[in-house]
Amino acid sequence: MRKTFNLFEESAAGDDRTLKIGELSKRSGIGIEALRFYEKSGLLDRPARTESGYRLYGEPALDRLSFIKKAQLLGFTLDEIKELIDHKRKGENPCSEVRAIVRGRLDDLNERIKQMTKYRNELKAALDEWEIRGEAEGHVCGLIEGSSIKHQMDHRKLGRNKHK
Repeated sequence: MRKTFNLFEESAAGDDRTLKIGELSKRSGIGIEALRFYEKSGLLDRPARTESGYRLYGEPALDRLSFIKKAQLLGFTLDEIKELIDHKRKGENPCSEVRAIVRGRLDDLNERIKQMTKYRNELKAALDEWEIRGEAEGHVCGLIEGSSIKHQMDHRKLGRNKHK
């Protein structure tokens, strides 16, 4: 059995609270395939293994998974989360990077809100006009063909830019 975990994990040897992957999945609410993916991608440290090859995770794995889930709720991508974990592994505090990412994400949100407000106002004005006008002949629908909408919503994913 490999006995040591990386920086964030504790040794499985002598730890009565080791968890096999199924137990870790149940306790964390994260599927087994996702756990394997997290391990493969470096988000979760490689666990100790029994002689028969079963993964044995220490309690700190639950803390790591909780961190990953909270970071995802805050809008961090898995790549960004991995970068933060890597900084911590190097003994660096990643909090300044977290603030920079969130600051950038807020800028993106504010810009998106401006775009959405313009778009909403134009849609409302068009609908108000159409309600009065009723039916309009056209190739398909004269209401659309005759609309004066200028803004188009940008449907790209929000907040996936790197902000450093």
